[in-house]
Amino acid sequence: MKCPGKRVGRIHMESGIKAWAEADRPREKLLESGAGRLTDSELLAILIRSGSDRETAVDLAKGILRAYGNDLARLARVSVQELARFRGMGRVKAVTVLAALELSNRRRSSDARRKKKITSSRDAAEIMISVMADLTHEEFYILLLNRANELIHRHHLSKGGVAGTVVDPKIVFKVALDHLASGIILFHNHPSGNLRPSAEDVKLTRRLGDAGSLLDIKVLDHIIIAGDHWYSFADEGKI
Repeated sequence: MKCPGKRVGRIHMESGIKAWAEADRPREKLLESGAGRLTDSELLAILIRSGSDRETAVDLAKGILRAYGNDLARLARVSVQELARFRGMGRVKAVTVLAALELSNRRRSSDARRKKKITSSRDAAEIMISVMADLTHEEFYILLLNRANELIHRHHLSKGGVAGTVVDPKIVFKVALDHLASGIILFHNHPSGNLRPSAEDVKLTRRLGDAGSLLDIKVLDHIIIAGDHWYSFADEGKI
């Protein structure tokens, strides 16, 4: 009598990525047409490599993206544990996906920093959005500029909780003096997505602006990042 288990195993194996129509294989499509021609779900499927016993890698990728509103920025903010809960994922695949998304963020940051001269809030925000947009807690950074408004250095000052982070003006200007900066741009993020500055944000901006005037180091702007959007004190005439 034939063993039914062997036949079932063969059918399951053939139902994987190798059994798909040629046009539906994301790796082959990338080799044929380039990465730019693939959908987000197809690119994600390549990272995932295999699906579950119920769905292909592309179907799994579509389900994951759908769970986060097809928003890659939201997906980049999830934890390994949360992503690993999807059937067919696991920790190794989750780590691979989140590492790839972080590389994408760093590429955006690298591309932005090649544009050394900062002439607007947009120029400055483009440098920092890739660094701060996906954070689930508040952090504070400064950009240090020379007299030609060229970027000298980016410095991370502090890391806080969901509602705030501590900034010491003495450390801000020590860093600026160490790099012989002529101007600084302040940055912090609002994980809540609310771009409106708090009363404490306004107070801190004034304190740092006053201190900078005494040292001949101008506080050029204070920018709040919330996702892919930003609020500029300079644009709003508040600095």
